Amino acid sequence: MDQQFEEGLRMRKQVMGADFVDKAFANVDAFTAPLQDFVTRNAWGTVWCRDGLDLKTRSLLTLSMLTALGRAQELRGHVRGAVNNGASMREIQEVLLHASVYCGMPLAIDAFRSAQEVLAEMGMIAPA
Repeated sequence: MDQQFEEGLRMRKQVMGADFVDKAFANVDAFTAPLQDFVTRNAWGTVWCRDGLDLKTRSLLTLSMLTALGRAQELRGHVRGAVNNGASMREIQEVLLHASVYCGMPLAIDAFRSAQEVLAEMGMIAPA
């Protein structure tokens, strides 16, 4: 493993949580191994390690972009990452409300559903 991969793995575990990352790597097979390597090295080992934006800001930006793309599954993981990076439930809520204006209501509704599930699992929202 090279330094960029190592730094990416460290950052990925810091943001997403070691359990989440360990699970991703536990499910690796010959087909998906290159993808996990690429993601760790080229996303987590580059832009997530740059100066210029703090990790909470990067997480909140990521939530908005995943909302725009309609990527509910990825958004779930990044909600955890945002919380790990210090984002509050209110900040996540505001990002998703803001996205409703610029991305469209159906995408924001899906994002709210996904975020609500994760925040409830994390004990940040009391069950109804």
